[in-house]
Amino acid sequence: MNQVMRATAAQLKAEILRTIRNRRFVIFTIIMPAMFYFIFTNTIGGNTQVGGVEWRAYYLMSMTAYGVIGASVTSLAVRFSRERSHGWTKMMRITPLPGWAQIAAKIAGQGLLNLFIILFMFALGAMVEGVRISAAQWIGCGLWIWLGSFSFMALGALLGTMRNVDVVQVIGNLTFMGLSIAGGLWMPISTMPDIMQTIARILPTYRLGQGAWSIVGNSGVEWGNVAVLAVYVLIFMVISTYIMRKQEAV
Repeated sequence: MNQVMRATAAQLKAEILRTIRNRRFVIFTIIMPAMFYFIFTNTIGGNTQVGGVEWRAYYLMSMTAYGVIGASVTSLAVRFSRERSHGWTKMMRITPLPGWAQIAAKIAGQGLLNLFIILFMFALGAMVEGVRISAAQWIGCGLWIWLGSFSFMALGALLGTMRNVDVVQVIGNLTFMGLSIAGGLWMPISTMPDIMQTIARILPTYRLGQGAWSIVGNSGVEWGNVAVLAVYVLIFMVISTYIMRKQEAV
């Protein structure tokens, strides 16, 4: 058991190091959210409010969710796809490391990276833009975004079932950007046409952002947001499991 735990820890370390050395990961999930946050908060102004929430705090949650979603969808999908296309997954099956440990290391590694993104963005918002919310709100928003990111890890795993890494990168980025824009993470859905607002409310990106916005606005997390994200996790997992079993059968 100790040997398995050591091997899992080594795999976890390798997953984290491999990800942070990827320039695309750093640019799209850390630099871009921070850049967008500074641009839009200073362009629109600090006195603006959305649903009774100060714009700086509101948009901080939007861009933090944006960064975490990008990390969960794109980087995880590419890693899964590259390992499958290069035969690394099959090779790992003949090692003493159990299959569950490999998956656990990937999920744990991505979870730690997501936590870093959240803390990084929150530190920027507090120290540079002067966001002032209670300690309970900081913790509540961070915990909500972190837990909600697991639904997007499931989406990343689903996209990773494709074996063409280049295709996965393109589709992953398009999916990530499309869901973020349509889900109101770039701009509030109140600025969108009615049909786009209706679409936004059924997207997981909007539900993740809505939970954090509600906490900042002292409304608390709505169970509807929890339910929608849970349904998406189930759908993504069922589809990805079915595809992998079909691929293994072939």
